[in-house]
Amino acid sequence: MGVLDGKAAIVTGSARGIGRATAELLAEQGARVLINDLDADVAEQAASEISGETAVFGGDLTKPGIPDELVKKAVDEFGQLDIIVNNAGYTRDAVAHRMTDEEFQAMLDIHTIVPFRVIRAAAPHLRDPAKQERDEGREVFRKIVNISSISGTMGNAGQVNYSAAKAGVVGLTKTLAKEWGQFKINVNAVAFGFVETRLTAAKESGNTMTKDGEEIQLGIPEQMRQMAAMIIPLGRAASPEEAAGPVFFLCSPWSNYVHGQVLNVTGGQFGGMYI
Repeated sequence: MGVLDGKAAIVTGSARGIGRATAELLAEQGARVLINDLDADVAEQAASEISGETAVFGGDLTKPGIPDELVKKAVDEFGQLDIIVNNAGYTRDAVAHRMTDEEFQAMLDIHTIVPFRVIRAAAPHLRDPAKQERDEGREVFRKIVNISSISGTMGNAGQVNYSAAKAGVVGLTKTLAKEWGQFKINVNAVAFGFVETRLTAAKESGNTMTKDGEEIQLGIPEQMRQMAAMIIPLGRAASPEEAAGPVFFLCSPWSNYVHGQVLNVTGGQFGGMYI
């Protein structure tokens, strides 16, 4: 028995890193999970390795209409939708005065516009059942968890595009919480600090991804990686599994009265940024 038995979830960007660890944890706790990645083959491989009931959707969520297809796939496969984790993303780092319009827009597209489009497409599958349940005097909670970053809450040199996009996620989260709380749809965000994924691997390792035929450099300079232990009170970055835990909490019944919040998961980094 899992605490998410009978639930159906979408986790975007779930073939690797935090998304993969989150999908594994949700499935372990009984949820049926739609695995998504830009690369369909990678998504298929991940799904085959995750215990539990899964479905797969490969595709570029930044393309018009694709988020609608993602949601349709989940509903067609599972017959319902209870949990959305908007996790898909990547980085295009540069200092502001050298950043192109395309690099700036790319981060808005994947980190802010895609979550909005996924949520909009999911609206009838979340709101309509809730209306019926409300009329029947029942409370059934559904969950949306948007992945942000302390780059969005505190800023980060070299990431003006990513920081702006992740700050947008916070505004999206808080506004949707005000609109959809009446339907018992909990909407929250997680702002991560340093998590060991391919986005934070050493840039010198030649870590790349390909989108629209373009090879995109991922990672951060090794010098910045070495600084992490100095600025994080716990002394190291998080593992993807440690990052997935707080996301799972916000997907679970234990978070039913947590709403419109940004949960900072940083190992204590910038621990004094809020009172």
